[in-house]
Amino acid sequence: MQKAYDIVIIGCGPAGLSFASSMIDENVKILMVEKSSVESLSTPMPDGREIALTHLSLKILKKLGVWDLVDQSEVSLLREAKVFDGDSPSLLNFKSDDSSIEALGYLVPNYQVRKALYQRVSQADNIEIITDATVDNVEYCNEYSKVIFTDNNTVEAKLVIAADSRFSNIRRKVGIPSLMKDFSKVMIVTKMTHEQSHNNIALECFDYGQTLALLPMVGNASSVVLTVKTDQAQKMLDMSEQDFNEKITQDFKGELGAMMQEGKRHSYPLVGVHAQTFIADRFALIGDAAVGMHPVTAHGFNLGLRGQDILTTLIKEALTHGQDIGSKPLLKLFEKKHINLTRLMFFGTNGVVALFTNDAPVVKQVRKMVLKFAENFPPIKYLISSHLTEAKANTSSPLSKVLNKLPF
Repeated sequence: MQKAYDIVIIGCGPAGLSFASSMIDENVKILMVEKSSVESLSTPMPDGREIALTHLSLKILKKLGVWDLVDQSEVSLLREAKVFDGDSPSLLNFKSDDSSIEALGYLVPNYQVRKALYQRVSQADNIEIITDATVDNVEYCNEYSKVIFTDNNTVEAKLVIAADSRFSNIRRKVGIPSLMKDFSKVMIVTKMTHEQSHNNIALECFDYGQTLALLPMVGNASSVVLTVKTDQAQKMLDMSEQDFNEKITQDFKGELGAMMQEGKRHSYPLVGVHAQTFIADRFALIGDAAVGMHPVTAHGFNLGLRGQDILTTLIKEALTHGQDIGSKPLLKLFEKKHINLTRLMFFGTNGVVALFTNDAPVVKQVRKMVLKFAENFPPIKYLISSHLTEAKANTSSPLSKVLNKLPF
């Protein structure tokens, strides 16, 4: 007899594990399928990436019982964020001015979040995880879906969740088209120490020909993110440590003193993806499989966490009322609640990237005017900061009504 589950989750990344964590206390049988090894899940290695958690994401992780499993000694507060435009004095500055809010957000190493999520899920009695396995296809069979593995084994599920990255093979196999934006850029990330304190301030410098960001870590250390054109990436990766240290120190104008690389340099090609629909018959996309963001706004994980929270809330309601967890009405409601938010964020972010990475003289002037206007128009800064921190704002204002639609 073919093995049957309530839910099959393809992919044990942060989105898939978050969804599984949300379902631990429910009367459902879940199978998670992951192509990598169990060692890579249980003891993930540092990959250079830092996750900037919003207050909403922190609240969700606490609700899932995951936050307490994160090594708190590696959590850094983000108290302020500054955006610079090249060598101009234009600046946009966000602060956690509200005395009731300790920070704009929280910076956590990606591998720490993955480790905590796996630890939580691996303790669950209703969740089975198989590793070193790949799903080849998913076939809709009316009352259930058939999950077909590359070794031709099959299982049945009332609902299949794809969380297998922005390059999801299963998304394509079930016939969901996606819009892909290749930025022709490579993000190089590494941990660096510095002489001066960062004072928990994040920096985003849209220099001409490159983008440089600094995310404050614990102590006098930061995650440095250098984004360059693809044809320049290998040169940066091959650069000697001494030359790289000198370059980054100079790029930050020596404001943090001498900067020293600590650990490896990691590189990631920048490709944004947005699925045209998040659902099919007894099938849903979450995380990067639904929308893979450009990292400039640092909201990729937050968006994925919010999406799975919407879906699990609807599934729990269906279970309470004895309804089908894979029904079309449920999945359509999930998509309705989530897809418009992701479109706004995805295309808005791509617009910001297009504006601030175009070095044409006319565009440079526009960039300066945009930053100057935003910096000198307090309502915009206040409302964005309020949504980041969930502080109380004037919810009756037109700007607030627009920002209420944003997923952060």
